[in-house]
Amino acid sequence: MSTAIRTLTLYNFNTSYTFGKVEAIAEKDPSVTSRLNRMKETYEKEGIRKTVEAIIIVHDHNHPHILLLQIANSFYKLPGGKLKPGEDEVEGLIRKLTKKLSPIIGQSSDTSPFEVVDHVATWWRPNFEPQLYPYIPPHISKPKECRKLYVVTLPEKCTFALPKNFQLRALPIFDLFNNAQNYGSIISCIPQLISTYNFVYLNVD
Repeated sequence: MSTAIRTLTLYNFNTSYTFGKVEAIAEKDPSVTSRLNRMKETYEKEGIRKTVEAIIIVHDHNHPHILLLQIANSFYKLPGGKLKPGEDEVEGLIRKLTKKLSPIIGQSSDTSPFEVVDHVATWWRPNFEPQLYPYIPPHISKPKECRKLYVVTLPEKCTFALPKNFQLRALPIFDLFNNAQNYGSIISCIPQLISTYNFVYLNVD
C-alpha cells in the first residue's frame, strides 16, 4: 500500500520576510516552578491543559529551517500557546500565532498568512513536572497537559511585528536533530516529524 507524499513550498527566510517591533510582552512566570504552580491552579479550575504549537517551515540555501521564538536571549520555544476551553485547535493555533507574531500582509484583517497543514505529533505531561512524553505512561489516568504540534507554512511574502523581548530565529534542521541538550526533546524531534514531506524551495525577490 503506497502513501502519497505531500509537497510543501518553502520560501527563503531572508528575502521573503521582514520584521518590525512592538511593545514587549512580559512573561507570566519568572521560573519553571512558577509556571508549573500556575498550571496546577488552572488544572483545578479547567481540567487538562490543551496547548497547540506550530512547526513553521521556511528555507535558507535550500535547506529546511524551523522558526523558533527566542525569549530574552535565553531559551527557544515553538510559537503557539494554550487553547481557550472548547476552542477549535486550528482556530486557536492561528489566534496564538497572530498574537505572538503580529503578521502584516497588506490584505483584509480577516486573512491569515498561516496555512495549518497537518497535525504531526501529540505530547503529554503526566504530572506537574517539566517532562513531557510522546505517549501517556500506562500508570497515568489523568494527564495534566496535552500538547499538539502542527506543521504550518507561510506565504511568499509577509511582515511580522515581534515584541521587543522576542526574536524570531530560523534554525536549520541539522542543528535541531538529536540536540535535546540545547533545544529540548520536542524541538529536537522535529526533523523526524517533517522527514515525510517533499520540499520545493523558492526564492522571491
